Amino acid sequence: MSNPNQLYLLADHIKLSLLERQRAQSLNLDGDSKDGHISRSLDQFRDGLAALEKEQKRLEEAGDEDGALTIDDALPGLQKQYDDLTSQFHGFSSPSTTSTLTHPNDPALNSDFEHATTSPTRTNAQPASSTSNLRPKGARATSKTVRFTDNPPPPAAGDADLEAQLFGGSRYRDNPEDGGTGYRDAAGEMTNTQIHAYHQEILDQQDAQLDALGASIARQRELSMQIGDELDEHVAMLDDVDAAVDRHQGRLDRAKRQVTRISRAAGESKQMIAIIVLIIVLVLLIAVL
Repeated sequence: MSNPNQLYLLADHIKLSLLERQRAQSLNLDGDSKDGHISRSLDQFRDGLAALEKEQKRLEEAGDEDGALTIDDALPGLQKQYDDLTSQFHGFSSPSTTSTLTHPNDPALNSDFEHATTSPTRTNAQPASSTSNLRPKGARATSKTVRFTDNPPPPAAGDADLEAQLFGGSRYRDNPEDGGTGYRDAAGEMTNTQIHAYHQEILDQQDAQLDALGASIARQRELSMQIGDELDEHVAMLDDVDAAVDRHQGRLDRAKRQVTRISRAAGESKQMIAIIVLIIVLVLLIAVL
């Protein structure tokens, strides 16, 4: 990731995740469940800064001064945002880091940041009564658990208002008939608890996609290893064929030398026979004369 615009977008994503974690903590929800995702995003941010520095050096060596100056102008601000976001993630807050956290790089995200920085309010606060202090001093409140089911029972008449407050008057559907709404429109109609659950669902989908990508990469790795094994076997077969060709070439060379010797010897014997025949003919002629 050697593009400053991508790093600015990643920084805004981390800011929103940190703000949502703060909202979840203010609502006594499990905000630490996002720590793994935020940590991975910060690591990606750090790697992107390192890649950006390498890209700047490459552009300087290539003589692209405009590109190198563009990266040089963006690097200090990105590095400061990374340091501030890392401090916020580890709980070290300061006015400077808070200012970085609450101001987006993309003006189009202003409404999302305003919604995320809005202090949560309790719309259905119960009035104080004399029975609120009946709990014995030092006694702990029982923890509440929430169970989810794919097929919830129909709500009772007294729970209609509560369901309308939690779900905005309609339940979630995988395929809404109205064609779906964008994140900003959907978040504007949600309560704090729903926004937290919605972000958690998005993170779970991203984790599932990363798992699927990891499985695909693992399959490709196994396939490449099998191809490598096949290539090794073919190389061994070619080595065997090369050795066999060398052996047969040696045998052919020896046979050629033997044929050459035989033909040479046959040529010499023919000359001897011709000489003997001529001598016999000469003797016969002398005898006759």
